Amino acid sequence: MRAHESNTPPPVRVVCAIIQRDAVFLAARRGPEVARAGLWEFPGGKILEGETGHQALKREIREELEVDIEIHERLAPSVHSYADITIELVPFVCEIRQGEPLPREHAEIAWFDTVSARALRWSPADMPVLEQYLALRQQHAFGSGNRHG
Repeated sequence: MRAHESNTPPPVRVVCAIIQRDAVFLAARRGPEVARAGLWEFPGGKILEGETGHQALKREIREELEVDIEIHERLAPSVHSYADITIELVPFVCEIRQGEPLPREHAEIAWFDTVSARALRWSPADMPVLEQYLALRQQHAFGSGNRHG
């Protein structure tokens, strides 16, 4: 029996953290040994079986950055198909509760404002998340209770 295109596997669910600090947010550059090497992304990872999105994000950020986060707001997911995988990226706006981030799984991490972030070479799945976040950031302050619409 031949496989049909309609039998493509569902997207892999991945969470990411848009970690804010005052007027800047954190981005991470992928290392040379992984797919999409050198591109910038929001830190995060796969949701494991039995985990909620919040649990997965807190676990991934603890593993990748050695910090504990407070999750404020979920943004709209982004679905992107790469040659090797399709992912559904579920972003959350967060703040660090405890610790100072360290790049345990990335080549580099850095804080960016809205202007400097646009100049980075972003992973394609993260681009819609970045644009959504920047647009919403112009409308209101995340985590402050000021929600529109």
